[in-house]
Amino acid sequence: MEAFIIANMAPLMFLALVGFLLIGYPVAFALAANGIVFGLIGIEYGLLNVQLFQALPERVFGIMRNDTLLAIPFFTFMGLILERSGMAEDLLDTIGQLFGPIRGGLAYAVIFVGALLAATTGVVAASVISMGLISLPIMLRYGYDRRVAAGVIAASGTLAQIIPPSLVLIIMADQLGKSVGDMYQGAFIPGFVLTGLYAGYVFLITIIYPNAAPALPPEARTLRGLALLSRVVFSLVPPLVLIFLVLGTIFLGIATPTEGGAMGAAGALILALARRKLDISLLRQAMDTTAKLSSFVVFILVGSTVFGLVFRGVNGDLWVEHLLTGLPGGKMGFLIFTNALMFVLAFFLDFFELAFILVPLLGPVAEKLGIDLIWFGVLLGVNMQTSFMHPPFGFALFYLRSVAPKSDYLDKITGKLTPRVTTGQIYWGAVPFVVIQIIMVGLVIAFPTLVLGSLDKAKAIDTTKIQIEVPQDDYGGGMYGQPDPAK
Repeated sequence: MEAFIIANMAPLMFLALVGFLLIGYPVAFALAANGIVFGLIGIEYGLLNVQLFQALPERVFGIMRNDTLLAIPFFTFMGLILERSGMAEDLLDTIGQLFGPIRGGLAYAVIFVGALLAATTGVVAASVISMGLISLPIMLRYGYDRRVAAGVIAASGTLAQIIPPSLVLIIMADQLGKSVGDMYQGAFIPGFVLTGLYAGYVFLITIIYPNAAPALPPEARTLRGLALLSRVVFSLVPPLVLIFLVLGTIFLGIATPTEGGAMGAAGALILALARRKLDISLLRQAMDTTAKLSSFVVFILVGSTVFGLVFRGVNGDLWVEHLLTGLPGGKMGFLIFTNALMFVLAFFLDFFELAFILVPLLGPVAEKLGIDLIWFGVLLGVNMQTSFMHPPFGFALFYLRSVAPKSDYLDKITGKLTPRVTTGQIYWGAVPFVVIQIIMVGLVIAFPTLVLGSLDKAKAIDTTKIQIEVPQDDYGGGMYGQPDPAK
């Protein structure tokens, strides 16, 4: 038995972690407990030194000193302030009036506003809940199919997963040891291609099933002409200025992502103040939620550090490397297996757990196979979007379920009895968008330039292939005039 444990310490450690997660044990504590227990077993059997655990305090302090992770509370706070300041409501109302005359206009408005909120908030919960509260009653009022309405709202909210300043991309960059700015730049085009695919699906629905997404009736289009134009400008300018303040300064190299997040948080406070929505209650709610999310992330990161230290100590990284590099199909086989694994695990784990547990194991293997880690991180980010949309455990579906009507209700405008939205309708509405997300994964694999084409060419130089040529003089000597032994 002892010989078996010694020979299979790494796979046993991984299986134990899976077991802890399946029984519902908190992820942070499951990671840390596995690391400590198997560390003690490794010390007992002579596989590890006692000094190994002495490295843990410095690693924990290293997490707290990590400037990159500061961007998480900044962007979370910014998103919460914007969501509670009423910006989403104004955007949905105005853009809905703009697209109202065409079939599927409200759905297009939700997708457009979802992309805009993603580029300003980076928080999925804020986007889904805001659009669910504001746009779902309007879509139901004017005859939208419940599955279409639910799917569009949930999927548009998850755009905050991939469109910068996504929290997923910050974690991904940290775990892969890459620049957050580069990760943002690489994800920019795929994020808006995915937005276009969502809009394309709505267009297809309006062609095949016109009654599933009708245009707004004339009496509902209260804004026209100059009034509509001025309202659109008034609603769009503040978030666009904020997007430039955050992403523009990062892309131009003026600010780091952490500094951009700080400016975004300050900008959100200014916008809320200008809208006369900033008060102590709003600040307290935003700071409370930000503190909880940040603590959640740091605890998982500390747990993953304990697990990773021991896992590498028992050569678990080599076990994973041999396992994955031995897959048939080489690089493509690795990508197919990795994405299939992420897709399946997304049924049970959220993106934080996937990023902290799997990405540190997959990143070194991808690098050894010659895969660009920025491209790999964006690819996994697109894939992990499905963790929010998977029935039955997708968080975006839970967020929408929490605000969708659970029983029949009287519409405040029409006075008509409106049937409730069932959980089954929300789940079936999500399925086509999960398929679209899988298609997007295939597009990123098939067309790497979607990610790499937007990166600075100067950063794309492979430093491992640089050759330094020493100039020769007329006598065959080197640059310092020493004779060349070859001559």
